Amino acid sequence: MNYFEPKTAAEYGFKDILYEKKDWIARITINRPQNYNAYSTPCLQELATAFTDAKWDDKVGVVIFTGAGDKAFCTGGDVKEYAAYYTQKPRDYFKYMGYFGGYIESILRCGKPVIARVNGMAVGGGNESHMACDLSIMAEDTYIGQIGTNVGSVACGGATQWLPIFVGDRRAREILFLNEKIPAAKALEWGLVNQIVPRNKLDEACLEMAGKLLKKFPECMRYTKTQVNYWKEQVWFATVGHATDWLALHFASWEPNEGMQAFVEKRPADYMGLRKLAAEGGSSEFKYGPYKLTCAACGATQLPGLFKFCGMCGARLEG
Repeated sequence: MNYFEPKTAAEYGFKDILYEKKDWIARITINRPQNYNAYSTPCLQELATAFTDAKWDDKVGVVIFTGAGDKAFCTGGDVKEYAAYYTQKPRDYFKYMGYFGGYIESILRCGKPVIARVNGMAVGGGNESHMACDLSIMAEDTYIGQIGTNVGSVACGGATQWLPIFVGDRRAREILFLNEKIPAAKALEWGLVNQIVPRNKLDEACLEMAGKLLKKFPECMRYTKTQVNYWKEQVWFATVGHATDWLALHFASWEPNEGMQAFVEKRPADYMGLRKLAAEGGSSEFKYGPYKLTCAACGATQLPGLFKFCGMCGARLEG
């Protein structure tokens, strides 16, 4: 009996990703081009399953990871899903981060070298996914970036942990604080990628690198990856639990609600409005003020401080 008998790629019936195994290479593709290859909650589960399958399959020596189409490698979490669901049930973001962490760790601990085929923008969690990979080949007409502080989040799903390792402290702060695009040439100069190539040479370059990796002993390759992963795993496991709890709590505040709703509505976020509220002694955490009022008419407590009328009985409130 073989307890680790691999399945064929087709047996999984994935919906949000494409999975193929051929000629010692597994190809994993986020197949959500209509969402710029942002991963949804089900997509994260499928990705972790595919990387685990590639890990166990002795007929797989290399994994090539990419996104469908030519616009995006991956743009991280689906902000529309965040705005519609996780800002409404922040406690469930803790559970979501369990899926995300499992996905990232499935890349780190795949046991096979993973090549990021960066066919389009790698933004937010897409860049974190890219950094989780072992090697990276990027189309010369695209870019990398982080967006956390633009949308009311923090890029602590790999970026705050790994960017200082990849590019150094000052450049990491520039990427994380300013959220500006890092074009391919700069990404190569800063050590974020191994190669940049014309778009029409991207597949050729990935296959050439995969061919070189296959001409190495697999157990030596696996343990080399384990050793080289030391610093990435050290900082990841030291911080991701705290990050998971903090992000889940933060989703109950005004910043992510404003930032993500602005993204969905395609309007500028009101950064200065929240700053001014805090500077003037108001509440930048709660949109309608801290929960402090009591209704004399019906006894409802902890009503938002800016309410003029009770949300339970409609009586005028004494603020």
